Amino acid sequence: MSRHVFDGDISGFGTQSGTRIVVGHWTASPLGEFTDVMVEFADGERLLLAPSIEVRDFVTATYTFDRHEIVDVVHRRVGDRVSVEAGELALEFTVGSVTLLGRLLAVMPDAVVTAPWFCTISDPIARVLLSGVRTRGTAGGGRREYYGARGQHRIVSASASWRGDDLGGLTRVEPPVRFGFGSTPAAPGVTAVRTTVVVR
Repeated sequence: MSRHVFDGDISGFGTQSGTRIVVGHWTASPLGEFTDVMVEFADGERLLLAPSIEVRDFVTATYTFDRHEIVDVVHRRVGDRVSVEAGELALEFTVGSVTLLGRLLAVMPDAVVTAPWFCTISDPIARVLLSGVRTRGTAGGGRREYYGARGQHRIVSASASWRGDDLGGLTRVEPPVRFGFGSTPAAPGVTAVRTTVVVR
């Protein structure tokens, strides 16, 4: 059994076209620093945009997609503004204030909120309070995955385009995305997280 730990943040938001977008920006991981983007279009097609073969192989062994592309993924943050370019997808969003959940997490020790045991006991609570959200579950290939949130901020504005076409204004992540056993929160936001993947 081996453990793979990813530290970074997950940003999720919906658009008026029905497209939902999840950006994983990982500052420390077994694969180095990288950003990947998961997209679910209004017709249900699930697309992974990955920056390398190694990232693609790990992510597709853990999550389910209809299609994947290896493209340059560029993540930039200046103050509260974040931009991501990933192949034919371009997006920008503005990070706003801390959420209530973010305030609660801020007073708890990182070592506790990111521990797999805490993710296990908090999972039933997350299911009730945050529709579609899970903090632990079974991933692809019999893998176990744990999401330890350590902070959260709102996304207050966003724009995105695919192949030059505007995807519309900011909306909630509804319906939930279907890449794995859980979704990002329905309310657009950025969650600082430690993800632990256990491979047997």
